[in-house]
Amino acid sequence: MVKTKKNLFTRLAFLATILAFVVVILGAYTRLKDAGLGCPDWPGCYGQLIVPKTQSALASASKLYPQQPVEPTKAWAEMTHRYFAGSLGLLIMVLAGWSFLARKKDSQHPRIVPQLLIACVIFQALLGMWTVTWQLLPLVVMGHLLGGMTIVALLWWLTLDTGRLVTHPPANSLNYLKPWVILGVVIVFLQIFLGGWTSANYASIVCPDFPYCQGQLFPKFNFSEAFNFFSPIGKNYQGGILGESARVTIQMTHRYGAFITTSYILSLTSYVLFSNKTSALKNTMGMIFLILTTQIFLGILNIATLLYLPIAVSHNAVALLLLLSMLTLLYQLTTSRKSAVVLVAKQPPASHQGMPTL
Repeated sequence: MVKTKKNLFTRLAFLATILAFVVVILGAYTRLKDAGLGCPDWPGCYGQLIVPKTQSALASASKLYPQQPVEPTKAWAEMTHRYFAGSLGLLIMVLAGWSFLARKKDSQHPRIVPQLLIACVIFQALLGMWTVTWQLLPLVVMGHLLGGMTIVALLWWLTLDTGRLVTHPPANSLNYLKPWVILGVVIVFLQIFLGGWTSANYASIVCPDFPYCQGQLFPKFNFSEAFNFFSPIGKNYQGGILGESARVTIQMTHRYGAFITTSYILSLTSYVLFSNKTSALKNTMGMIFLILTTQIFLGILNIATLLYLPIAVSHNAVALLLLLSMLTLLYQLTTSRKSAVVLVAKQPPASHQGMPTL
């Protein structure tokens, strides 16, 4: 009975992971379509729960926001994102409540990750509100993207932790890899941060050539303006307000970061793939190699097509897949280390056997 309930919990966590993934992609689509201010208020749209459509609703919207007429395409993009995000929030509440109750009967049931998810959802809702009310302040837009990806990552970790979806390598023999994988996760996350900062400041197509920027590999930089995270609240940041040199700096820093990320992940992947001692990780590393290759291809296409919307959205999705695949690798190594601790213990109680939890 307990096992059946745990299987149901895992399925629900996996469903939430997929929904969170969709929410992040819808957010990227909304941002890239310049629909972030499609609804000038929050959480409604022109004071209503759906996009105004009837004559009376449009008249009411015009009266409330005379300077911003309703653009149905942008407004629906924004509201669809909010509907999905709201549904995800409710699903995470269910998972957290389930964990709280299950913990009373099973001390191995996850506790920390569900609590972190609740905190992230609350903060993410605030960021969603500030994105609109602070008119696309770059720090908030970038934080909203990272918050969404963090929620997906936590849900995926929760799914892995309550299910048996991955093969674990032999204990002890691969512990030395864990710090290098953690460093890889940090590098990927920092690269996603740079990508989010590039998008939030509309610096994606300031360099229309590749690998150079306006004919130079090291153009004139302006780091002080490019990475000023304390822009004033109150301005409208739609379209960006930074000068060209600052946008060039952001774009080129993102490209240098891509080079570092690619070099590091390829080195790690190659080492594991060609090592005879790590066969249990080869499937994961092969997947990481495939995702990384796809991401590089999409990044170059982004420039060549001047941010063609389907490619730009895919670039966001594959970045998230790369982060999840690195977390999967880290989970495999973490489980291996904890399993070793269980193996050396003397006759552990039955209730303490099974998957490790966070």
